[in-house]
Amino acid sequence: HAPGLAPVQRGFEAWHVRPDGSAAYRRRFARTFGFYEGLAAVADVDGCCHITPAGVDAYADRHSWCGNFQGGRCSVRTLDGSYLHIDEAGRPVYAERWRYAGDYRDGIAVVQASDGRSTHVDQAGRALHGRWFEDLDVFHKGFARARDEAGWVHVDVRGTPAYARRFAALEPFYNG
Repeated sequence: HAPGLAPVQRGFEAWHVRPDGSAAYRRRFARTFGFYEGLAAVADVDGCCHITPAGVDAYADRHSWCGNFQGGRCSVRTLDGSYLHIDEAGRPVYAERWRYAGDYRDGIAVVQASDGRSTHVDQAGRALHGRWFEDLDVFHKGFARARDEAGWVHVDVRGTPAYARRFAALEPFYNG
C-alpha cells in the first residue's frame, strides 16, 4: 500500500520501514499496522491512534482499538468500549455510539445497536434503510448477507430480501 512502508517489529518495539529496510521515522510503538489511505494504525502505552508516513500522530485522541481507513472513514473502539467511525482528522462522523461498527465498503457500513441488532449506515452515519437484523454483512455485488428470525437471506440496499426462502448459512453474492 502507498506510501510503500511496511510495519515491522523487533522484540517489544514496532515501526515502519522503507523498501530498503531503513526506518521511516525514529518513533517506536508496541504495534504497527499497514497504511490505508495514507494513515496507519499504531498502539502504544497510551492506546491506539493513526500516524502519517512521517510517524506523526494524525490526531490527538486515543482509542482502545483502531481499524483501517476506507473511503475516508475508520471504525474505532473508544476507551469505554463503544464503537464509532472517525474521519482522517480523528473527528467522530456522527454522535451515535454503537456496540459495534464495521468497515465501510462503497460508502456503507454495518453498525450494531446495544440490543445486538444490526443495520447499514451511510458515510454520515444515517440509516440506509432502517431495517434491523440479527446479523448483517456489508454489500457485495449489490447484496448483503442478513440473518433475521427465520434464517439467512440476501438483502438489497433497501434492506429488502431478494427472495422469500431462508437458509441455515449462505455465502456473499458472487458473479450474478
